[in-house]
Amino acid sequence: MAKKRNKTSENTSDREIVISRTFDAPRKLVWGAWTDPKHVVNWWGPKGFTTTIQEMDVKPGGIWKHVMHGPDGTDYPNRSVFVEVVKPERIFYSHGGGKKGGPGAQFEATWTFVQQGDKTAVTIRMVFKSPADRDQVVKEYGAIEGGNQTLQRLAEYLPKMDAFVISRTFKAPRDLVWKTWTEPEDIKHWWGPKGSTVRYSKIDFRPGGINHYCLVTADGHEMWGKQVYHEIIKPERLVFVNSFSNEKGGLTRHPLSPNWPLELLTTITFTKQQAKTTVTVEWLPINATAEERKTFDSSREGMNQGWGGSLDQLEEYLGKILIGDRHG
Repeated sequence: MAKKRNKTSENTSDREIVISRTFDAPRKLVWGAWTDPKHVVNWWGPKGFTTTIQEMDVKPGGIWKHVMHGPDGTDYPNRSVFVEVVKPERIFYSHGGGKKGGPGAQFEATWTFVQQGDKTAVTIRMVFKSPADRDQVVKEYGAIEGGNQTLQRLAEYLPKMDAFVISRTFKAPRDLVWKTWTEPEDIKHWWGPKGSTVRYSKIDFRPGGINHYCLVTADGHEMWGKQVYHEIIKPERLVFVNSFSNEKGGLTRHPLSPNWPLELLTTITFTKQQAKTTVTVEWLPINATAEERKTFDSSREGMNQGWGGSLDQLEEYLGKILIGDRHG
């Protein structure tokens, strides 16, 4: 049960910092990003900082110990004690920390999470012992700009929490694996759910270019799709927007799921591991409604099967290429 803190009518405006931001995400998701250490390390701190969490027990009396690592290599050890935790509305803690070997920073912090439809308004209120303490933290640590940058990083990270991610390691060199994702003659041998075949594919492989394709499923149905390339970094990374389509290349709904997101930001990374290559697929709804995000989230098992089948076919195709190379 949350411990209630004492209320006071004292005016603290001259010794406090207040920063607010509204996020395009439901409150449950924002709360999870704040209270789960595996998420916190991905966004906590100003731009360029990383964070190591040594302990984080989000409950009244719980301890939060972490070290922030500045881009110049400076460490900032921090220790906080949670006083009040009201899920998913409010977190209040006392904080002590600062630069290693430098001046400290002590304050009380309250984070509030207010649901506004499908969005969440977050407000940070840090209260210091004196106006001088507040001014020192602003001057020494750039606390106001740092707070805004931290919330910006949270805004950038929140969509990734909804992402579907699947990885597979192939016993093949990265250049070859990259080729199978980017050359039409290779793509047709493995792309699509297991049992499907590529009947048509026209690729303009450049940022802004389009891959317009047609799959024929195992039961004989045609399924059109398109990819609009946003980023191509050979042989490391592909980013494109994926959607269902028609013969003319238009944007269409999923033929079997009307609430499926219209567009998915797709990021493919190719990581070299000696003679092997790990491919990681990240799928993220963009410009999606709450209902579309809900449909996406409830379809993860199907996405695992669909992408898993495609990667199975890719693995089989790579094996044939490598056998052909050895015997050629």
